[in-house]
Amino acid sequence: MSELPERVTIYEVGPRDGLQNEDGIVPVEAKAEFIQRLLAAGLPVVEATSFVHPKWVPQLADAGELLERLGETGKDLPVLVPNERGLDRALELGCRHIAIFGSATETFAQRNLNRSLDEQFAMFEPTVTRARDAGLDVRAYVSMCFGDPWEGVVPIPQVVEVGKRLFDLGASQLSLGDTIGVGTAGHVRDLLAAFNAAGLSNDALAVHFHDTYGQALANAYAALQHGITTFDASAGGLGGCPYAESATGNLATEDLVWMLHGLGIDTGVDLGSLVATSRWMADVLGRPSPSRVVQALAGG
Repeated sequence: MSELPERVTIYEVGPRDGLQNEDGIVPVEAKAEFIQRLLAAGLPVVEATSFVHPKWVPQLADAGELLERLGETGKDLPVLVPNERGLDRALELGCRHIAIFGSATETFAQRNLNRSLDEQFAMFEPTVTRARDAGLDVRAYVSMCFGDPWEGVVPIPQVVEVGKRLFDLGASQLSLGDTIGVGTAGHVRDLLAAFNAAGLSNDALAVHFHDTYGQALANAYAALQHGITTFDASAGGLGGCPYAESATGNLATEDLVWMLHGLGIDTGVDLGSLVATSRWMADVLGRPSPSRVVQALAGG
């Protein structure tokens, strides 16, 4: 396994991407404890919340209160900002890391951002510029990189063009999202190679897989073989996709850690503590965790 990286960074998205689709509002106290437990388990990056308008994501309406509860720790946690208004709130609270969320397809841009594919860049440019001028780090997500529920398979050149334009606004990292979970290992390798050919190194790329078709771990392994060292994942497999009825959610952090540790790859994560945290959150939500590793080690 000498061709695989020695260490991988897991970018934990459970508190934001994982919880945002929950119907029942999770108390802010539980969200704060969730984040604190994830950090204590050794996860190096935990995305805390999003400053999206409460009308669109009621679950995250408590973003400001959550960060205030987390104190100085909260300032170092990434937050998603949809636009300049979201950035204003992040700056007011002293956030040091933000993320923007773009689309690789026209239809999803219209439905999710209320912008055309081209118009999204005009929306993000002032946000990123102001953030960078203020000394903030910026991450860029690009969604629908492998397939779109309305447009079908998304051409690789289209994904690369959109992703590179988002990255070139001033991001330090681009996260490639398989939003509806239709990607396969071969598609992952081809897409990553195309980004490399366009000038983005593996260090500038991260991957964000969903397990709708049971391919998330296989896709992660393909990315690992390609040299990717940052992987998005969600504790306990929290989160789904409202655009794919059969979506089983994000790649579970525990399942990813189990695979990586089995390969001798360092993550810095204490798997036992992480499993206990996801089991605790499953109790908060009132349902079993979909993570296979959580089910195996903690009985659900």
